Amino acid sequence: MSIEEKKRLQRNDRVTIRTVATHAGVSVAAVSKVMRNAYGVSEALRAKVTDAIEVLGYRPSRAARGLRGRSFTIGVLLIDIRNPFLPEVIAGVNGVLAPSHYQAMIGVSDARVQLETSLIESMIDYKMDGLILVAPRLPSDIIAKFAAQIPIVAIGYHDAGATAFDTVNADDQRGAEIAVEALLACGYRDIEMLSLGEREGHQVSVVRQREIGFRRAIQRAGLGSSAPITKIPIAPPKREETMRKFLSRKNRPRAVFCWSDLDAITLLSLAMEMGVRVPEDLAVVGYDNSSTAALGLVNLASIDQSGRELGQVATRTLISRIEGRTGAEHIFQMPSLVSRNSLIRSGMAPVT
Repeated sequence: MSIEEKKRLQRNDRVTIRTVATHAGVSVAAVSKVMRNAYGVSEALRAKVTDAIEVLGYRPSRAARGLRGRSFTIGVLLIDIRNPFLPEVIAGVNGVLAPSHYQAMIGVSDARVQLETSLIESMIDYKMDGLILVAPRLPSDIIAKFAAQIPIVAIGYHDAGATAFDTVNADDQRGAEIAVEALLACGYRDIEMLSLGEREGHQVSVVRQREIGFRRAIQRAGLGSSAPITKIPIAPPKREETMRKFLSRKNRPRAVFCWSDLDAITLLSLAMEMGVRVPEDLAVVGYDNSSTAALGLVNLASIDQSGRELGQVATRTLISRIEGRTGAEHIFQMPSLVSRNSLIRSGMAPVT
C-alpha cells in the first residue's frame, strides 16, 4: 500500500469490502465469495483477497452481514458456569468453528427461566445464525418457538420427540447403569445415588435420565424395587449441609454414585474433612470425567461422556441446520467409565 493510500484511509471512513476489492483489483462479489469460502474460488483469487484483508486490517461489520442474511456468529448459552464439564464442551465448539468463518459468542444464565429466555431473545436480536443451548431448563414447547426463528441444537436435553430443534446427548441412562455395574463388579451391594432436588431438573434433563438408569441397574441386580436416591439442594450452604448429613448417617451406604463430578468432588472434600476414608469407608463414582477428577489428589472414578466430542457434534449439527437441513436429528454418544482410586485402590481386594 502506498503512503498516499494509507493517508487517505486515515482521513476517510473505515476500511470496507469495497476498499478490499479495489486494493486486490477484484470485484466486491469476488471478495464476498472468498469470505464465505464459496465453492470454486481459485487459490490465486483467495491469496489476493487474503493479502488485501491483512494489509488493510479489514474487519467485516457483523451487523451489516446480519442484515444481508448471515452474521457468521453462533450463540452458546451456558446455564451453570460452575460445572467443570463445560470447558470441554466449549473447546469442542471452538475446535469446529476455528477453520470456518463462524465465531462463538457465549452467554451465561443461572437456571432462571426469565433470564434464559431473555438471553436467547438477545441472541436472536443480534442476528446470530444459530444457537447451541447447553442443558437448558426451558420447556420443549418454548425452545420450539425460538427454533422457528433461529436454528437450535440442545446439549444435555433429552427430547427425542422434538421436531423443531436438534439434540445431542450422551446416553445418560446407560452412563448411570455403567456406574452401578462398576460398583457391583467391585463387590459393593449397598449403593445409593446423590442427585439434585426435584425442582432442579425435569424429565428431559440429564439429572432425571441418570436417575432412571440408576434405578434400572439397581433393580436388575436384585437389590430392591426402590433404589435409594438422596436429593441435594443446588445452592450453598444447604448443599454442603445435606452432604454432611449423608456422610454422618449411621446407615450410610458403602458406595455412592453422584449425578455429577460437581457434587462428587465436594463430597470427597467433605469426606476427608470428616475422616471418612475413600474408598475404604465409601466408594464414589462421579459423572462427566472433568479435568479436576483426574488430579492426583482427587482421583475420582467417573463416567466419561466426552464433553469435547459433544461440543464438536453439536456444532456440526447446527451448521448443517443453518445450511438448510430441516429434519430433526437426535444424536446419542456412548459414555464409558474411567476407573480411579475412589472406586477401588490398587491392590485392594474386592468388597465382600
